[in-house]
Amino acid sequence: MTKISYSEFKTGRRFIGRLPHGRDLIQSVENFCQDVSIQMATFSVLGTVTSAILGTYDQKQMVYVTFMENSPLEIVACTGNVSIKDGRPFVHAGIVLSDEQGKIIAGHLFSETVVFAGEIDLQELIGDPLERTYNHKTGLMQWNQLACKQEING
Repeated sequence: MTKISYSEFKTGRRFIGRLPHGRDLIQSVENFCQDVSIQMATFSVLGTVTSAILGTYDQKQMVYVTFMENSPLEIVACTGNVSIKDGRPFVHAGIVLSDEQGKIIAGHLFSETVVFAGEIDLQELIGDPLERTYNHKTGLMQWNQLACKQEING
């Protein structure tokens, strides 16, 4: 692929809310989207977690290498999107966390990242929902290329 493939969406409902204490961040967002019939969205989260699982993708082995931080951490930034995988809302997100000394860790967000206190800003996107499918070239679950209807030079 030599061009950026994309789909265009209109903005739908916008939700500002509090994430449940003691629950997994990803599962909470996915369950909310399922409950209110959201198939596509972008979101950001601020707050704190009691523990987190993060990872980085090893491009040679085509697997995520994950690690757990089992201490209170501040969510400096967490951004992600929601699309469809296996017929259900699926969260894909990255997160930047800091400890009490300001040391930063960051990576791909995984379950079970447990929320202590969190606020979410979620923007629904209206249009043909993108679905995650396996990409043999990258080894990742990526948006189905056929669903991205347009291309521009990148």
